[in-house]
Amino acid sequence: MQSQIVEVEGGDWRELSSGAGWTAAVEAGKVLYFPSLGFELRPGERALLRPEIRDPKSRNISLNVDGTLKGAAGDEATQRQVAEMIGRFREQAVSLITRLFPQYAQVMRLAPTSYRPMQVETRAQSWRADDRRMHVDAFPSRPNHGERILRVFANVNPEGAPRVWRVGEPFEDVARKFLPRAKPYVRWQARALRALHVTKSLRSEYDHLMLQLHDGMKGDPAYQQDAPQERVEFAAGSTWICFSDQAVHAVMSGQYMLEQTLFLPPGTEYDPDASPLAILTRMKGHALVDSPGR
Repeated sequence: MQSQIVEVEGGDWRELSSGAGWTAAVEAGKVLYFPSLGFELRPGERALLRPEIRDPKSRNISLNVDGTLKGAAGDEATQRQVAEMIGRFREQAVSLITRLFPQYAQVMRLAPTSYRPMQVETRAQSWRADDRRMHVDAFPSRPNHGERILRVFANVNPEGAPRVWRVGEPFEDVARKFLPRAKPYVRWQARALRALHVTKSLRSEYDHLMLQLHDGMKGDPAYQQDAPQERVEFAAGSTWICFSDQAVHAVMSGQYMLEQTLFLPPGTEYDPDASPLAILTRMKGHALVDSPGR
């Protein structure tokens, strides 16, 4: 399998700019890796790199778009410091995406920014929620109708430990394997899920198929072990970017990471024909999301 990692030199968030090859790579589902591009902590912020900073009732710490902080423990001053650190990362991540992909800046929608201080290896989760199994991101309760999921990650581990991923084969290869196994989409079932508030909106056929791919991969032990894949160590002090709805990945180990999610409307990519929506539509031979107004 050809490597799905594209290394990009440069250690200054303000100097990186767009490159046609990088754009094509990320829209093909590859991971852009910036080994020298680190998020610099301010004096005193190293004290925030400890598991106890997270409220034990929350999985991660997140800064909402409106500036409210969720999931952090500690007094008011500590929580303010956590919010400032995450907010500064948000500014740098959004600025980076704007410089690398100027076309996205006009359409991207900001999602909460997260700080993940817990150790990946010790998390106990169901097989569907276990991100140590290779998968593409899909949301059971939040249908997105082809909206893209673009993510910026930064490893801020103070002890130099890498964030270790497994990165799998191209999305189209995965779809060829798992689409024939997918359960058929039933519209009345999608309507029932919406009526029962299991989903926040009507689950489209696209959302259904993405969940089938997600669950198909995670639920297949032979695929997890034998599928084409590479082990990647994202070093402490590095940053990486991918469309997590397209890049096949599993998070195997690591601790202390910052992450920014951005959503793009379907069709606003530089090459919309390379998207999961376009690939699955070609394979199925019909539209997978309703047109506006339906």
